Amino acid sequence: MIGVVGGGVAGLAAAYRLQQRGHEVRVFEASEDLGGLAAVYETAGDPIEKFYHHLSKSEETIVELAEELGLGDDVEWRIGENGYYVDGVVHPMDKPWEILAFPHLSFYDKFRLGMLTLDIDVRGGVPKFDTYEKLEDFEDIPVEEFVRDHTTQNVYETFFEPLLDAKFGSRKGDVSAAWLLGRIKFRGERDILNGEILGYLDGGFGRLLDALVEAVGRENIETGTRVTDVLTDYGAVSGLTADDGDGETTHDVDDVVVAAMPNVLEDLTGYPCEIDFQGTVCSVISMDEPLLDTYWLNIADEAPFGALIEHTNFVERERYGGEHLLYVARYIQSPEEDLWQQDDDEVRETWLSGIESLFPEFDRESVNWVQTARNPRTAPVYERGYLDMVVPYDLADEVADGVYYAGMASEAQYPERSLNGGIVAGYEVADRIDGRESTSAE
Repeated sequence: MIGVVGGGVAGLAAAYRLQQRGHEVRVFEASEDLGGLAAVYETAGDPIEKFYHHLSKSEETIVELAEELGLGDDVEWRIGENGYYVDGVVHPMDKPWEILAFPHLSFYDKFRLGMLTLDIDVRGGVPKFDTYEKLEDFEDIPVEEFVRDHTTQNVYETFFEPLLDAKFGSRKGDVSAAWLLGRIKFRGERDILNGEILGYLDGGFGRLLDALVEAVGRENIETGTRVTDVLTDYGAVSGLTADDGDGETTHDVDDVVVAAMPNVLEDLTGYPCEIDFQGTVCSVISMDEPLLDTYWLNIADEAPFGALIEHTNFVERERYGGEHLLYVARYIQSPEEDLWQQDDDEVRETWLSGIESLFPEFDRESVNWVQTARNPRTAPVYERGYLDMVVPYDLADEVADGVYYAGMASEAQYPERSLNGGIVAGYEVADRIDGRESTSAE
């Protein structure tokens, strides 16, 4: 039997793939809920994710999985409209003429920014098309230094710096240029006349999670069961110990897949991971009236959040019983930050006061409800040297034969953590296990 530690999308994807290859699998999830960051709230219509999700066109593995699970026709590709809030004005930033009209960048600024997003290096006056091919070439370059060199100082200060503040806060100075380049490639698919093409699953990504659980088999999944130890014998995995609240049970296993955060891996095996993670406080606000005309609004202003994401400007509100649903979120770099210490009512007040400061016409009486989720490790800090710190899929040399890792510190979650990255990590580990065992059986 193969034991999988963690019932998020990575663990379930690994279990699904291994079962397809004929392996017996058991999933152990410490909490009572499956899905990790893909968990949902109920609304007056379809459920909605607690933490905002969408797909980029580059994310192919999750689409293939949806097709395998009978949900392929429900993957919808839509235009995700973007805007930038600067000095009290919302500037749409999708259509070419809207970008050209953005008053805070000169024509030359926009030219240099546009060339970077097209992967064209125009430094020195001679266009080069291969400068940005290898992300690892930029791993040790600070993102600020890179942007100033490859665009302009004003592009950095006006366009990128507020985004970096929102994403990484006090850690922005540690971030590598490789992350920025990778993110540009990750989110690069656009309709030239309308804007960025993003995907969503009709009914929400909870449907994909439910289908994956059904495919794995609920009888093969234990929730409320924490794995407390991984047992080895002569340098190879021999078992794991799990506590379901009523006592510990030892299971004989041939392999263990740790599909959880790296602190869990370290607790179970002693393998240390140097990657730092940031947390998130994220709320969904239900309103009677819309706040924005766009889906994603970046905020270049003194506000308690870095972006406002109005989900029902992306997916029609009729699917949610007519409610207008707005995500408000902020990344947290330290548990000492005030926002992390606030209770739900205080978070609600922080968000609503912040919205009122940007949009004086906002009427908080239109708010129906606010639901708030917190997670201390929602995304890595993609600092310089990050690729040297990722945890290998196969930890035979570092820990013991039969120990594998498919959590958020894996290579699949670079340059951006995502549901697709979780599925890729799960598949990568499953393929290695199956390949090794197939070779051993020959």
